[in-house]
Amino acid sequence: AAAGGKAGLAGSLCAFIFSVAVLFEISRILNTGLDMETLSICVRLCEQGINPEALSSVIKELRKATEALKAAENMTG
Repeated sequence: AAAGGKAGLAGSLCAFIFSVAVLFEISRILNTGLDMETLSICVRLCEQGINPEALSSVIKELRKATEALKAAENMTG
């Protein structure tokens, strides 16, 4: 039974990795700017029940804030 459990876990992990790889390719084509690690975190959050639209809004706001900080640094630096 333990070997079957390990095989099932390995299969699930392979399926997750494949899914993230496919999503990463789509993300790259759509020029989202998400790296593989960030994308896999987003996938896991959505699997845990996080609203994808809300997550997208948070990512956009974080990007805006990062750009504003970089612009402020360039003005002062």
